[in-house]
Amino acid sequence: MEILIAMLLFSIGGTSVDDLPGYRDTPVIPGQKWRVHDANRPRPKVVDPGKYTPPTRPAEAKVLLGEDGKLGAWTQGGRDIGWKWMGAALQVQPGTGDIFSREEFGDLQLHMEFRTPEKVVSSSQGRGNSGVFLMGVFEVQILDSFQNPSYADGQCGALYGQCPPRVNASRGPGEWQSYDIFFTRPRYDGDQIVEPARVTVLHNGVLIHNQQAFMGPTRHLRTTDYKGYQAKRGPIKIQDHGNLMQFRNIWVVDLEQNGE
Repeated sequence: MEILIAMLLFSIGGTSVDDLPGYRDTPVIPGQKWRVHDANRPRPKVVDPGKYTPPTRPAEAKVLLGEDGKLGAWTQGGRDIGWKWMGAALQVQPGTGDIFSREEFGDLQLHMEFRTPEKVVSSSQGRGNSGVFLMGVFEVQILDSFQNPSYADGQCGALYGQCPPRVNASRGPGEWQSYDIFFTRPRYDGDQIVEPARVTVLHNGVLIHNQQAFMGPTRHLRTTDYKGYQAKRGPIKIQDHGNLMQFRNIWVVDLEQNGE
């Protein structure tokens, strides 16, 4: 135990165990011993992602955000989005709200690049926070997790509130990062779930999830399941969490035919 604590303290820069960000009074996640956003859950091992070359965009891919700055693929509640094109990237305008792809998807391959603010002005979940929500409800967390001891299931690449990433492959603040996501939507037999949504995620080219199941749509501070949820398609949502996040080079391949 002493060795484990020492390793933990080293990995998070000397933060004491009692001061670790997170919660100690939230529900226990079904099938696990950890609570939702558990302060005591071990943080993912930090790895150096090394040099990464983004994949070539397939000919069949649909460009949702390209170099031309056209934003017609996105909406905010049916209106044009309030985020700003900053020369080579789309920047969140805090308080304007989340953005949604106008087109809906089920099974998909998604590539996106993001950058957290170079200047660190907060801590834990206040640092470079956003998220990409598949079908609008299944979140892969985006966070400035570079030397950030925030709770494990809220780290960059986490299935938020459900499953931490296998490792922490984050780059530093202000550096461009990437996700390559392969998502399979849930399957149903009538009103019964027979196969949960699953996702494989590469963060900066490093595998952080391999066919990991979502326990249900993303929730905060509570557990989740598929009760009452039977959607087959939904938009891609990118979250406004109040930070000046930037995004570029977003494309998607629809892996389903006729939505079935």
